[in-house]
Amino acid sequence: MTRKVILFCLALLATPALAQGFAGMGTEAEGFAAPAPDPAFDFPADHGPHPDYRIEWWYLTANLEGPEGRRYGLQWTLFRSALAPGAREGWDSPQVWFAHAAVTTPEAHFFTERFARGGIGQAGVRADPFEARIDDWRMAGPSLDDMELTATGPDFAYDMNLQAEGPLVFHGDGGYSVKSDQGQASYYYSQPFYRIAGTLTLPEGGVPVSGAAWLDREWSSQPLAADQDGWDWFSLSFESGAKLMAFQLRQSDGSTYSSGTWIEPDGTTTALPDGAISAAPQARTEVAGRTVPTRWRLDLPARGVDVTVAALNPRAWMGVSVPYWEGPVTVSGSHDGTGYLEMTGYE
Repeated sequence: MTRKVILFCLALLATPALAQGFAGMGTEAEGFAAPAPDPAFDFPADHGPHPDYRIEWWYLTANLEGPEGRRYGLQWTLFRSALAPGAREGWDSPQVWFAHAAVTTPEAHFFTERFARGGIGQAGVRADPFEARIDDWRMAGPSLDDMELTATGPDFAYDMNLQAEGPLVFHGDGGYSVKSDQGQASYYYSQPFYRIAGTLTLPEGGVPVSGAAWLDREWSSQPLAADQDGWDWFSLSFESGAKLMAFQLRQSDGSTYSSGTWIEPDGTTTALPDGAISAAPQARTEVAGRTVPTRWRLDLPARGVDVTVAALNPRAWMGVSVPYWEGPVTVSGSHDGTGYLEMTGYE
């Protein structure tokens, strides 16, 4: 499959006249498997691909510091999107792979994307030993707890080491994450306890960095309802050692559906139901012809959380084939810390 054909498939999924929900994630998924309550995960196998489901990702973000405390952000994401269920080899494979990589500084945002056809060895994921790759980009190691991470773009590159220092975290009800009142759901777990260190290569040269990283694993076939236009997703790490994953899905009638997970420093979790978290924009930025919220007030009264979440670089727009905003944030207020913010569906 050529790059043009892959782009056509992505555009087809994202066309409102033909598909519903952001990027077509609300369209019916006849023939594909559907997530069900009470999942029984099988590791390390479930770190690998699930070709009977329509959409899946391996999504890593990192908050980094360089010399003199200068802050950076890093993203590495591999997506699998199926045109039909099932794994087949060669050119008969219905699996399409694409990937995003980015580095954010206070003044600049660098990003790029890659595309690949499944079944021909150009991209894929192996569970044990773990390897996720597309072309020369790799996230790989003996296990998910010990990995090297590489990517290159036209004006940046990075070479990093990841070491997990805590357990996997399961969102929703044991990893079954509901996304709407209508019952759309995904399987969703994270490794939010990585220490990361390595080198960023930027136009001004190499920069040694270290910090914390967060990996999200999610797969589904219809993760959104047809009337959900996009989401605002937060992954926050507080100086206390606690962490918070929270998202709200914006619906066409102006309402939202929210969910989240409170994560103790030892990895103990509390699921947060719809309405437990409130997220309200406090400031907006004009970027790429859109008006995007880049400072938020986030409240979680049950945990005494009342914080301001502010973009390190408000212009961290991912101008890829299906565009969105993604970048590192600082957290201040009742809890101080850092994190990442992803926002989709802003026109």
